Amino acid sequence: MRRRDFLAVVGGAAAAWPVAARAQQPMPVIGVLTSLRAADQALRGPAFAKGLAEIDYVEGRNLTIEYRYADGQFERLPSLAADLVGRQPAVIAAISPPAALAAKAATSSIPIAFMVGLDPIRTGLVASLSRPEANLTGTYIRIQDLGAKRLGLLRELVPGAALIGALAHPGGTDIASQLNELQSAAHAVGQQIFVANASSESEINAAFAALVERRVGALIVLGDVFFFTQRRQIVALAARYRIPTIYHQRDFVEAGGLMSYATSVLDGFRLTGNYVGRLLKGIKPGDLPVQQASKVEFVVNLKTAKALDLELHPQLLATVDEVIE
Repeated sequence: MRRRDFLAVVGGAAAAWPVAARAQQPMPVIGVLTSLRAADQALRGPAFAKGLAEIDYVEGRNLTIEYRYADGQFERLPSLAADLVGRQPAVIAAISPPAALAAKAATSSIPIAFMVGLDPIRTGLVASLSRPEANLTGTYIRIQDLGAKRLGLLRELVPGAALIGALAHPGGTDIASQLNELQSAAHAVGQQIFVANASSESEINAAFAALVERRVGALIVLGDVFFFTQRRQIVALAARYRIPTIYHQRDFVEAGGLMSYATSVLDGFRLTGNYVGRLLKGIKPGDLPVQQASKVEFVVNLKTAKALDLELHPQLLATVDEVIE
């Protein structure tokens, strides 16, 4: 081989080495620990991906995602969290308070970006929203603190409801503060509240039987991940017994529920994806204040309203963000 050809071959190979080396480098892995079912998580995937893309991360291109689903069985979360930590992901996204608490207990070194609907301080995730300690930060979607507004909307739509029911999960995180807020708001306007508790599918059936026996004129479903996983059962029972009901997430309305007043969960997933991307870039959790999703939506299912013989007056309709028909 002539010297000129030999140098060309060697030079070409040398130029190709960095490309080959880059191609062989493993993509960073993030773990997603969620209380939800795979199908429910998939509905929120595009919003989470949008947040990652804001920081230039795209699954399959420069990022790998591993999921662990509890399918609404919270007792599985500690073992799922331990399994995920054993995979040594670069960052963990923990969806729901129980998932975030399980991830926190499983690792003190891997950065965690949580998404929770309850106060992260009261639930024991962080000591400060502005300067979260250790390896946690994330997104706070307000589920509580909206109870008074939900009560007002329900009373406006069903003004003749002498007794309003509240469906509560007694084992739920921060349920006491939600009940206190609702009862304080009810007391201020002279509204009677009947609380029905449920912690399982059979207890949800029993709770609705109790609501019917007490002749509640309307119902508020308090925020809880368990109720979200059982939303189709709850919506079906509300329809069967013709109880006008307001919910803490729009998914209930999409499943046929009457109405919801809630912070946008999809916006929360986008914000969480954004924070996961920032943590992947090397920003420390303590340097990322806990962010609050602030987009609030009032969603009404018009078909359900008609089935319940409820008429939405123009003043109320003017405040609706989305009507599902």
